[in-house]
Amino acid sequence: QVQLVESGGGLVQPGGSLRLSCAASGSIFSIADMGWYRQAPGKQRELVATITLHQLTTYKDSVQGRFTVSRDNAENTVYLQMNSLNSEDTAVYYCYALAAEGSSRRYTNYWGRGTQVTVSG
Repeated sequence: QVQLVESGGGLVQPGGSLRLSCAASGSIFSIADMGWYRQAPGKQRELVATITLHQLTTYKDSVQGRFTVSRDNAENTVYLQMNSLNSEDTAVYYCYALAAEGSSRRYTNYWGRGTQVTVSG
């Protein structure tokens, strides 16, 4: 099994910044893509940012230029630096990883439990 644990959420004022982290652990053979989704109350979960093993990134249009996704392959960790936050960024942020376990070596999507980001004040 592969486990993902997020950290770094919280309450921030509009215009502020937060940095989310997500560490993968367990029996990991390889991690291909990693990234972040978010889900606001009453809305569907949406893709925020992704990063491939070779550091290629994609972003949701509304966060382009404000958010930066990065990863440390040696530590199996993905980050999301969020700047110029506004109320529409309020959501639960979920980390994901497309990873292969050491035993099966078959790629599967794994998810973290989520971390709350609230932009208010």
